[in-house]
Amino acid sequence: MKRLFISLYLLLSLSFLGIGWTLDSIWQNNVDDSGVQDAPLIALAQLIGNLPESQREAFLAELSTQQSYPLRLLPKAQVAVNLDDSLARDSVLVTAPDEQHELHFIQVDDQQILMAGPIEIDPREQLRGLFTLFFYLSLALVALIWVWPLSRDLKTLRLATKAFGQAKWDTQIQLSSRSQVQPLASTFNEMARHISALIENQKHLSNAVSHEIRTPLARLKFALALVPQYCAPDSDPAQRQAFLDEMQQDVKEMETLLQELLTYASLESQQQDLEFECCELTRLTQQTISRLQNRHSIPIYFDEQTPELKVMGDPSLIERALQNLIINAQRFAQSHITIAIRQDNKSVQLEVMDDGPGIAAVDQEKIFEPFYRSKVVQNGNKGHGLGLAIIKRIMHKHNGRVSLASEPGNTVFTLSWPRVSANRLRK
Repeated sequence: MKRLFISLYLLLSLSFLGIGWTLDSIWQNNVDDSGVQDAPLIALAQLIGNLPESQREAFLAELSTQQSYPLRLLPKAQVAVNLDDSLARDSVLVTAPDEQHELHFIQVDDQQILMAGPIEIDPREQLRGLFTLFFYLSLALVALIWVWPLSRDLKTLRLATKAFGQAKWDTQIQLSSRSQVQPLASTFNEMARHISALIENQKHLSNAVSHEIRTPLARLKFALALVPQYCAPDSDPAQRQAFLDEMQQDVKEMETLLQELLTYASLESQQQDLEFECCELTRLTQQTISRLQNRHSIPIYFDEQTPELKVMGDPSLIERALQNLIINAQRFAQSHITIAIRQDNKSVQLEVMDDGPGIAAVDQEKIFEPFYRSKVVQNGNKGHGLGLAIIKRIMHKHNGRVSLASEPGNTVFTLSWPRVSANRLRK
């Protein structure tokens, strides 16, 4: 990470310096030309060149009245110039005998040269280099201010990724909301939460398979050992049938658990491209009630006059969620179950209410977690702890939610779907 920071910083700084100095050189050579400034001296040299040589000194003496810009005519032989073509009649040659002064030379004719100076150099010109250096250092500082937080945040990302690779599944990245890599950190956190949930579910799955199946499997093994005794020709037919029924119940219990595990595993994937269709929620509720009412003595009340309400979703998944809620209510209800459907401006709600003993507050916080079972046991049936987790997963896929409100004698589970426009429902 340090190498990345250094390389990025050097790239920006050198780019600023190189581009700035290149543009400054181009400006000096092509734009900031001294031709306009030298034009009077060139014109004067040409004017003197048109005069007879005997009159030139007198003309120059009358003209040279400023001490700050002295003018002299010199024989060309007295001017030591390494390159003769540097002296011309249409350009000025500038030399600096010291740091404070400079001399300007221009050729008058083949015999004489006009010299202006020594001219005092503007002191501000000496500060130009310092200002230029300060300018580029300022650019480098700006680049540092921009690059340093980025490098720091990238280092945080690297350390978090390394920790996550070491099986620290609860790793989360905390960055400022102004960070340039905040979207990347949010994506990482979401990925970490999802992977952590998947791993946790896999642990629960392994524990559930090993624990829940082990009990009925042990009973089956024990029953198989007793088969010769209960299935002998002289055995009691009633006892033999009860014995076989118990074995069949153990097999059914394992089948139910495996079916719920498969259902939850299929819903665990994050595929968002489900093909939803318009579902008639009222009719679907009536059909589910009719099918489940005959399996239990607890009456289910539903207003048959409820207007037809529609939602977008998968009918089979919605029916599975409603079925799980009704079966769960049948386990705990004392005298009746009530189902109601209503809607408001934002959502459509389906409520399943029962008059059971209620769910403890400590259980309400975890009741929708997979493989979690309430401490309240009704009719000796604990379930497998997947029914409500499946409901939560189904509602998540429908962009909805499931909520719970419970107190002794009144437990209400509510399924909520976002309300969609009438135009979409007609499609």
